[in-house]
Amino acid sequence: MKLLIWDFDGTLGYRDGMWSGTLIEIVRRTAPDRVVTHEQVRAIPKNGWPWDTPDSPHTHLTTAEQWWDALDPFFARVFEQLGFEPPPAMRMARQVRRVFPQLACWHLFDDTIPELREFIDRGWTHALLTNHVPELPSILNHLGLSSLIDRSFNSAETGYEKPHRQAFDNVLAAYPEAEAVWMIGDNAVADVAGAEAAGIPAILVRRADERAARRCPDLHGVLAFVKI
Repeated sequence: MKLLIWDFDGTLGYRDGMWSGTLIEIVRRTAPDRVVTHEQVRAIPKNGWPWDTPDSPHTHLTTAEQWWDALDPFFARVFEQLGFEPPPAMRMARQVRRVFPQLACWHLFDDTIPELREFIDRGWTHALLTNHVPELPSILNHLGLSSLIDRSFNSAETGYEKPHRQAFDNVLAAYPEAEAVWMIGDNAVADVAGAEAAGIPAILVRRADERAARRCPDLHGVLAFVKI
């Protein structure tokens, strides 16, 4: 069998405003008169995402509630730096778990479904390897990807963030019969370098990062690399 391992965010789909848009939406709900811009949110030093420390697995977070609870202090600090006092900042932080996964905010790139189907017709199997939130299965189902993806390996469930070697080894172990394996993603470090360190050739899409030897501006160019 032939296996394509796909990243999700920035590769197959995206969320309106991503994380900064989520935090701004919560500010607007809490304090409608307060004006906060994407630039202000992005300017805040942030080091609290699970994927910021991929060398430290979080396999002890076994439920969605535990995963989000671990992030609440981080979000609260961001809201405090936006000018909110600690008690309301923590209440706002607790809203992120409801706002970020809102299905209406998630979309696919125009080439995602056509290219995935094209590869299936050519005999490829799709797996997903992504650093994401626990609600990913609902998002995939909403976007119509569930029927096209054979298996999903989500860091919120496995406890391993790309580029941790175990994240890739988990996928390889699930497909011991795979004779050809490729990784496709939009991050030159987490997706490309991480995969290649695990012995998986990788392709960077949607970004022009010269650290990746193989790259193309969209999914239409992937076939030229993996054609066998």
